Amino acid sequence: MKTVILLKDRVYQLRKAEGLTQHQLGEILGLTSKSISMLESGGRSTTIDKLVILAEHFHVSTDYLVGITDDPTWRGDPEGMA
Repeated sequence: MKTVILLKDRVYQLRKAEGLTQHQLGEILGLTSKSISMLESGGRSTTIDKLVILAEHFHVSTDYLVGITDDPTWRGDPEGMA
């Protein structure tokens, strides 16, 4: 599925750009590093709750994460940025 491909690639790119390890991202999401590895390899998807946490942490839209748009612009509350 195209969404899984985009999600895995975007999570990987965002994590690397921020200099996070899979373990560190896992701690942010409440997941194991193995779960992050599986997410980045396309072996698993994620829940809406975790998708929102990813978007808030990386300051990108959920639409960007799942491939609806190529515009990563954060549209959330600037005061609520993680």
